[in-house]
Amino acid sequence: MEQDTLKIPKQHFLIAMYPMQSHINPSCHLARKIVQYSNSRVTISTAVSGHRKLFPSLSSPDEEFHDGQLYYLPHSDGYDEGFKRGVDDPKDYITKRGIVGSESLSAILNKFKQDGQPVTCVIYSILMTWVPDVARAHDIPSVQFWIQPATVLAIYYYFFRDYKDAIISAANDPMAEVTFPCLPPLKIRDLPSFATLTNKESPYYAVLGMLEQAIDAQEKESIDGAKPKVLINSFDELESDVIRSMEEKMKLFSVGPTLPFDEEGEDEFKDLILTDRKVYVEWLGTKPEKSVVYISFGSYSLMSKRQLEEISKCLKEIGQPYLWIVRKDNRDSEGFDFEELASLTDGLVVEWCHQMEVLRHPSVGCFVTHCGWNSTLETLSCGVPAVAVPQWTDQLTNAWLIQERGIGVRGEIGEDGIIDGMELKRCVEAVMGDSDRGEKIRESAAFWRERAREAVSEGGSSERNLRAFLDHSGR
Repeated sequence: MEQDTLKIPKQHFLIAMYPMQSHINPSCHLARKIVQYSNSRVTISTAVSGHRKLFPSLSSPDEEFHDGQLYYLPHSDGYDEGFKRGVDDPKDYITKRGIVGSESLSAILNKFKQDGQPVTCVIYSILMTWVPDVARAHDIPSVQFWIQPATVLAIYYYFFRDYKDAIISAANDPMAEVTFPCLPPLKIRDLPSFATLTNKESPYYAVLGMLEQAIDAQEKESIDGAKPKVLINSFDELESDVIRSMEEKMKLFSVGPTLPFDEEGEDEFKDLILTDRKVYVEWLGTKPEKSVVYISFGSYSLMSKRQLEEISKCLKEIGQPYLWIVRKDNRDSEGFDFEELASLTDGLVVEWCHQMEVLRHPSVGCFVTHCGWNSTLETLSCGVPAVAVPQWTDQLTNAWLIQERGIGVRGEIGEDGIIDGMELKRCVEAVMGDSDRGEKIRESAAFWRERAREAVSEGGSSERNLRAFLDHSGR
């Protein structure tokens, strides 16, 4: 009887996350770490559209699923077939998902309570701004999982408090300097793109409002005057100054990088895009060590035909083998001739890949990245030098961090948002070449690889922080 009692989970965490790859991967890994470090049940809840892509082979794809470690139960956001870019209105989407999502998640919390498995803490990712109100209505504490760097959290915090007017007035000058209390001087071009939006009619202006809600929600969760708690997908050593400074405002728990650091953990990542791993793994195995240029702009960004042409120009010039990720939705829409490129170069173009698997491969010597935070942490954690080609949102700040930490170079992007082929060639040669600069970049990449691994190892800063959070949550 005593043994059975010990097996009963002390806590039940529900992690509510946005149905995008950049939210799902870190949230699922965090969930597994919580299970590993505590006697807790963890339920993952993303929108029905994301859940169906995670488990396409289930006979009842909208129902609860248990993988032996985590439980998965979707909520509806009113867009069960997924948000259709170019068809659905972003403003309507934001409004509807808040209303429908609140009702659906509330029903889930009621179900667990009735089943004798009440949720004791709700963790939610960025853009799930309606979740704290639902949790509060059920008398359940909630904690935000900030899936971007602490630097971006600090920028938004001060932007919404004191700096909004000054930044907006300088938004058209990318080289204008901004100084925040806890950061070295930044330029306008280094700030998240939402912070420099001046057109209130932009469909993305509503996202800025959601981000303000996300910052405000942290303070609402303060209990008895205590600082609000925030989990961050970063690690103390990477952003020590800003984390230490923000401790005056909120209790930060840096628990990253939330990544699988070995081959055994690769299967835990849930890709929303299906892929044949055998093709690119075998191809990589035929290439010399550190010779391959890996190119990927993530799961959301679309490249114009001209950008595809400029990247192609670079690949023809550098003469290095390359692995290029171009999603099906990007290929079909632009009509770019990939067959001609393949006939002139030594490369492989695929629709998707398991990125950590690629970055860990000894043949990969450079990552041309859009600088999504997951991709930034992955290249840093694998010690692969980066060429930063940021597009929007936090990617601009992440590109600044890549340069600031010395693990890569930032490409100069034109006013039309395109990086020229010769500029990209310059950047690739800078990180892969034999110059002193290239050598220093590779040394820095190796240094940060070790710091990232130390952080998540036993006794490391991120492991200690997550255990401290779980201890706080259990009180």
